[in-house]
Amino acid sequence: MRKLFGTDGVRGVAGEVLTAELALRLGRAVTQEAAAREGAPASAPRVLVIRDTRESGEMLESALAAGIASVGGEVLLGGVLPTPAAPLLLGRYGLDVAAVISASHNPYRDNGIKFFGADGFKLSDATELAIEQRLEADDGVTPGGIGSIRALHGTHEDYLRALHTRFEALDLTGLDVVLDCANGATHRAAPEIFRRLGAEPTVVADAPDGRNINDGCGSTHVAALGEVVAAGGHDLGFAFDGDGDRLLAVDRHGVVVDGDELIALAALHLRANGKLNGGGVAVTVMTNYGFFGAMRAAGVECATTKVGDRYVLEELRARGWSLGGEQSGHIIDMGFVPSGDGIAAALLTLEALAGGDLADRHAMEKIPQKLVNVRVGDRDGVMASEELLEATATANGELAGRGRVLVRPSGTEQLVRVMVEAPTVEETDAVCGRLVAIVERLTA
Repeated sequence: MRKLFGTDGVRGVAGEVLTAELALRLGRAVTQEAAAREGAPASAPRVLVIRDTRESGEMLESALAAGIASVGGEVLLGGVLPTPAAPLLLGRYGLDVAAVISASHNPYRDNGIKFFGADGFKLSDATELAIEQRLEADDGVTPGGIGSIRALHGTHEDYLRALHTRFEALDLTGLDVVLDCANGATHRAAPEIFRRLGAEPTVVADAPDGRNINDGCGSTHVAALGEVVAAGGHDLGFAFDGDGDRLLAVDRHGVVVDGDELIALAALHLRANGKLNGGGVAVTVMTNYGFFGAMRAAGVECATTKVGDRYVLEELRARGWSLGGEQSGHIIDMGFVPSGDGIAAALLTLEALAGGDLADRHAMEKIPQKLVNVRVGDRDGVMASEELLEATATANGELAGRGRVLVRPSGTEQLVRVMVEAPTVEETDAVCGRLVAIVERLTA
C-alpha cells in the first residue's frame, strides 16, 4: 500500500511535508524507475518538469531537477504551465516522464508533485508504490553518470497551438466572457486562446505573486466570479483552479454551473455529432442523481468510479470511452488530452452551446444536493467511528430510492466530506446537518 502518494501525487505543506530533500529523492526514484521499466529507452530518461505559480515552486523545481540529473536523467524545464500541457508535451517531444509541481486548488503554502508516464497518463498505483520502495532503499550514492538540466523553450506556444488546432472552428467573436485564472497556471494561456478565437475576455485573478493562487478566486471561490458576471452584465464566466485542470462556470445571472452540468452538456453535444466514443460517460460517486436520469433519457451509458480523476481515466481507458469527469470540475475529453483540462473544457462548453445562452441550459435537472467539508485532525480515525458509520447507514436507509448520503475522507487534505442528496432542500439540509454535527463532535 502506498504511504507517500495520495490520489493526486505527493502533496503537503511546502518546506514541512514536501521538502526540497524529498523532492530531490523523488526525482532520483522516478528516474531510476523509468530507466528500469520494461521497454525503457537505451538513453537516459528524459523528464519534463512544469509548475504552477506558488512561491515554493522554484525551490521544488530545482530540487526535483537535481535529483533527476543526479542519477543520469535529462531534465527539461517547461516553466509555468497548466497541468494538461504535460501529457501533450510528452507526446510532442517523445519524453519518458513528466512531473507537475502543483497543489492544484489548495492554498499557496501547500505544494505537490505528480507524475505522468510516457503514454500521457498519470502513473499507476503499482508504479507509485515501486517509486516509494526505491525511496526507502535509496542510499544517496550515485554510481552512474550525471545528467543534464536545460530550459525547454516554446512550451507555452506548443500548448496554445494544440488548443487552437482542436477548436479552430470555434468563433468567439462578440462573446462577452469573464475568465478567473485563480492567479495560477492558466493566467497567460486562457486569455490568449480566447483572444485567438475572437473573444475579448475580461480577465480577473491573472496577476500571480506566489501567494495569491486560489486566494478568494478560482474554481474554489466561484461565487465571486458569479458576482462579477452578474453585476457587469456579461454573457457568462469560467473559473479555473490553480493548476488549470479544473473548470467551473457561471451563467449570466451568476448561477454556478458545476462539472456535472458541464459534462452533461458535452456528452449530449458529442453524441449528437457522433464523437462520443463508445457512447458512454465515466463519472464519480459524487455525481448528482439528476445526471444519470438525463443520460439514461439520452441513451448515454454511465459508469461510476471512486472520487479522483485518475479513477475516471482508468475507467475511460478500460471501456474505450472518451468523456468523463467530476462534479468538482475535472472534465476529461480523451479526444484532446488524457487529463482534466480547464481551458479545453471551457471551449468545449462553448462549442456545445453553439452560440446559445448558458442560462438556458437543459442538459440535466439536478436534485437538491449539499456538500460540507469538515476539517478534522485525523480523517482516518473519524471515518472509522462506529457512530458515524451507523448514522450514515441509517440516513441512507431513510433516503433509499429517493436520495443518498456519501461520507468520505479527502484524498489530499485533512477533511471529511459529507454529501447528501434528497428530494427537497429542507430534508437535504437536515440530514447533512446531523452528520456534520457528528463529524465535528468526533474531532473536537
